[in-house]
Amino acid sequence: MGTIRRPRRGSLQFWPRKRAKKFLPRVNWSSIDSKKILKGFIGYKAGMASAYVKDETPNSMTKGKEIVVPVTILECPPMKILSVRFYKNGQVKTEIFSEHIDKDLKSRIKLPKKKPGKIEDVKNYDDISIICYSQVKKTGLKRTPDLSELGLSGSLEEKLNFVKENIGKEITVSETFNKKQIVDIRGLTKGKGFSGAVARFGITFRSHKAEKGVRRPGSLGPWHPARVTFRTPMAGQLGMFTRVSYNNSVIDLGKADGKFKNIKNYGDIITDYLLVRGSVQGPAKRQLLITYPLRGTKKQIKKNYDLIEIR
Repeated sequence: MGTIRRPRRGSLQFWPRKRAKKFLPRVNWSSIDSKKILKGFIGYKAGMASAYVKDETPNSMTKGKEIVVPVTILECPPMKILSVRFYKNGQVKTEIFSEHIDKDLKSRIKLPKKKPGKIEDVKNYDDISIICYSQVKKTGLKRTPDLSELGLSGSLEEKLNFVKENIGKEITVSETFNKKQIVDIRGLTKGKGFSGAVARFGITFRSHKAEKGVRRPGSLGPWHPARVTFRTPMAGQLGMFTRVSYNNSVIDLGKADGKFKNIKNYGDIITDYLLVRGSVQGPAKRQLLITYPLRGTKKQIKKNYDLIEIR
């Protein structure tokens, strides 16, 4: 038998291949740097469109020309702070809940019966983060808000001042991100259920003369060890996996004001929006976590598009 010269089928970086436990993933916020204090925002995928833009990227072959690029529209309703977490040595020391929590949220999550303490009374901590929830009822998608822990940048004093200034108030996407920057988008892929090894791992078809099926591996392994190893490509769950789309250019953001209407499988965008170049994982209405880039590249950072119109 000749030497097999090909990459192995199915990266073991993504293992086990099973459905994610929650829609919005956890993030290692300490590894992300941001220009503004809040490092992330919750958004909802509306759909895709074609954007007519002017390319102002330095050294680009289409510099100064008007081109069409694919874009994804994300609706980003305002967020509010649910609670503040104070960390000591990497563990949560105490958590203080806001006094200004929406009634819709109170009926859908369990809150402590004790009255919330004061932020100023907390002493001896080394980090602060916030639990935010989206005002998704303003979009018309649903009433149950999505919650996520978001990291803050800056010194402890700057983080504390940010919490004091914004607790009980609405935080908008325009306060977090700017036009012509890059962002990472975290969320779940489209769920496809039980799938075979060809679709799941990309193994090749067997010969048309093969016995016992064509869309399956030829052998599940040797006689000894007498078990099937986890490296063998087999049928199982495909989709609903947590994935990250890195370094997406923000072409435009702001208030919708009737710009986007009758989007297929979504409807109208009522609140703020974010326009991102390229495609994003997940179906329409999927909740996503938009963050500052983990590792920005020079090629993506220098891209500069001036939006003319959406087609």
